[in-house]
Amino acid sequence: MDKIYYLASCDTCRKIIKSLPENNLVFQDIRQEPITEEQLEEMYKLSGSYEALFSKKAQLYKSMDLKNKSLTEADFKKYILEHYTFLSRPVFIIDGKIYIGNSQKNVAEVIKALS
Repeated sequence: MDKIYYLASCDTCRKIIKSLPENNLVFQDIRQEPITEEQLEEMYKLSGSYEALFSKKAQLYKSMDLKNKSLTEADFKKYILEHYTFLSRPVFIIDGKIYIGNSQKNVAEVIKALS
């Protein structure tokens, strides 16, 4: 099942979704339907690390002063499960491959995978 984890209130996510070709993605707004530990485990298996899934751009990251702490993989996992803003968005899982974040290169790969 191909899926996108995104935030409906995020302008960047909405712009990316609009740019996608027709698809059968299952959409999960992570604010309305928080990711489960099982879903995070699947993302971890595909990405190889919780840090890769973690957004260091999140305002909470700055306000909690996490950049000045030595975070472990367990910390990254805990924070992602605690608050949706810590997940680097959007996250696509397409044909068993994961695409994390909103870089132009990543979005181009997602569009190619969906085409």
